Amino acid sequence: MTLPSTILGYPRIGANRELKRALESFWAAKTTREEFLDATRSLRLANYARLTELGLTEPAAIPDTHTYYDQVLDAAFLAGIIPARFADLDGLDAYFAAARGDASHPANEMTKWFDTNYHYIVPEIDSTTAVAYTDRQVVARYTEAAEAGYTVRPVVVGPVTLLALAKGTEREPDFDPLTRIDDVAVAYAALLAELQGAGAPWVQFDEPTLATDNLPASRARLTEIAARVYSQLASLESRPQIFLAVPYGDSSASFEALAATGVEAIGVDLDRGSLPEGARAEGVTLAAGVVDGRNIWRTDLREAADKLERARATGARVVASTTTSLQHVPHTLEGEVWDEPLNANLHAWLAFADEKVAEIVTLDRGLREGWDAIDADIAASTAAFEQRASADGVTVASVRERTAALRPEDRRRGDAVLRRSLQRARLDLPLLPTTTIGSFPQRSELRVARAKRRSGELDEAGYREVLKNEIRHVIELQEEIGLDVLVHGEAERNDMVQYFAELLEGFAVTHNGWVQSYGSRCTRPSILWGDVYRTRSLGGEWIEYAQSLTSKPVKGMLTGPVTIIAWSFPRRDIPLGEVADQLALALRDEVADLEAKGITVIQVDEPALRELLPLDEARHEDYLGWSVGAFRLATSGVREDTQIHTHLCYSEFNQIIGAIAALDADVTSVEAARSRMELLESVEGTFTNDIGPGVWDIHSPRVPDTAELTDLISAALRNVAADHLWVNPDCGLKTRAYAETEQSLRNLVDAAQSVRERL
Repeated sequence: MTLPSTILGYPRIGANRELKRALESFWAAKTTREEFLDATRSLRLANYARLTELGLTEPAAIPDTHTYYDQVLDAAFLAGIIPARFADLDGLDAYFAAARGDASHPANEMTKWFDTNYHYIVPEIDSTTAVAYTDRQVVARYTEAAEAGYTVRPVVVGPVTLLALAKGTEREPDFDPLTRIDDVAVAYAALLAELQGAGAPWVQFDEPTLATDNLPASRARLTEIAARVYSQLASLESRPQIFLAVPYGDSSASFEALAATGVEAIGVDLDRGSLPEGARAEGVTLAAGVVDGRNIWRTDLREAADKLERARATGARVVASTTTSLQHVPHTLEGEVWDEPLNANLHAWLAFADEKVAEIVTLDRGLREGWDAIDADIAASTAAFEQRASADGVTVASVRERTAALRPEDRRRGDAVLRRSLQRARLDLPLLPTTTIGSFPQRSELRVARAKRRSGELDEAGYREVLKNEIRHVIELQEEIGLDVLVHGEAERNDMVQYFAELLEGFAVTHNGWVQSYGSRCTRPSILWGDVYRTRSLGGEWIEYAQSLTSKPVKGMLTGPVTIIAWSFPRRDIPLGEVADQLALALRDEVADLEAKGITVIQVDEPALRELLPLDEARHEDYLGWSVGAFRLATSGVREDTQIHTHLCYSEFNQIIGAIAALDADVTSVEAARSRMELLESVEGTFTNDIGPGVWDIHSPRVPDTAELTDLISAALRNVAADHLWVNPDCGLKTRAYAETEQSLRNLVDAAQSVRERL
């Protein structure tokens, strides 16, 4: 059975976030385990039915990319890579404890999946881990689909990527996970045998680590290991056909080695990568990734057809595919409505997951019947691109003139040592000052008021009063707990990017464009379609109101230009550096307004700084140049005694620690709790300004006690001088409940006070 044109994966959360609701209901003990499993089964079958309806009708055209939480965690459990601390748990209890933690079990570390906003759970392995094929859910799901009449293609994170993304355990922190590749290959061989027995014609192994330079192991080493392992797996007598996919970037350096392994199909990303010059791949099916799985812009079908024809020059049998899984885009454009003329434009310019499946079906027809058969489709896509180029708002002369006039001094502040002295005199903060990252939990009263406002039951004046009450509550709580630098809690914000997208020109927001970020957490990325500029305040009145309620400093909270880009669907027709400068200028204007309102501490969050780092090392310098420059443009217009903060979270920041220092923020808070302050080894000698490594992992429902927090602060002091250290959580608190938030913050303040007294 040959591999048909296909997609590498499909959104897992459901068109109406069914997975999110099932997970959160189960975690809250509102539904039983059986009810949870029934809900997820219904979601899987609904996805198969939808993909069949969209045209993926051939056997194995539909990928099974279902997960209860995360695909990397699934692969770890499949191979028995389960930390020893979960030995007293089994099944879903162990699985969700590794993902989220519980009262007795700290979770595994969580970080970003390549250069996306998806978070995966980091496997932990050492020399004693009992690697073995232990979790048979992949086969069970295949059988379930077959019984329902669907021949799906199981999709599993490949063995090389599984170990390349893993870390050593607390017992052996420096252990090299890749030394266990032979053991993991045995587990995968057992999976292949069971899939063969179940009747699966194909299995897809995803190996995106072969397309990146951003890992401790070199791409050359990973390619050598992959070539050996897949040669072994391909030589097995009892197995389905293997589709080895290398998504997210350029796999040209490993293509020929992989093509020689004996696997039946190879998937390559031809949007971010290419095929090596003169490459040959006779006898292999080449799944050419020509439909972008990362962004929501319509595919240029003429360009895609040209790429597919060039792929045929390898001698391979060529099919059309997406560049990545479609888990990074919303389900469908159906039901989305914007004001005219933007509504007609966006429906012509965009393609969400279902529309991208339709593009694959169209390109498949062109491959099979000749490109003349899809002439009308090619003409329509060309017309859409031409119309977009001249549409109002795509290019705004005044915005382009402002960025063109920028000077180097617009991105520079004064001497950091002088700034520090002036800020300390103005703010009068204690040693180890305590603060939070920005957001607070949003109480049910606020959610009800927001819903009533949308339905018209609550007018604007009534809604504003609710917001003021919520801000007052947050300020009073922080003062009572004893925090030193306060936040207003962000009650007015639905999301740290969407909120600003709704206030800036050049953006559109969706009604149901949800995308999974991790587990049950979903976001609605905004659509950055035109030139960006500011015509009104971005909410400084709420910061000003909060500051009026207290004599302690209240941070003015903004999201930085890189993060707004990363957590939106950015335009692709101009360089991202130009987009970043447009955003930075809008934020610079807002920063000036906050300072004029008397705000003495302003935080511009850049949690996505590492996330967007290109996978190819050759592109790092350019990216870090414009990304750091955009942050400095946004923040360099303030007085020397105004303190600039930034925040970064859930990425491997060691690789760009120099760029983080170059942001020149007066205070940098960064996620560090799950990794036990691992980042700080690279901070020593690099940072001259202040740093706040997070001591409370807010992505877990665990409440850390004072002793645990004291230990983490003490650990941080081994690398950071006491007069440069801040104490704060890992991230914002919006996803937490108030009970755990209050207790954790009390413990945090107590821990900071305990260490202060000792010092």
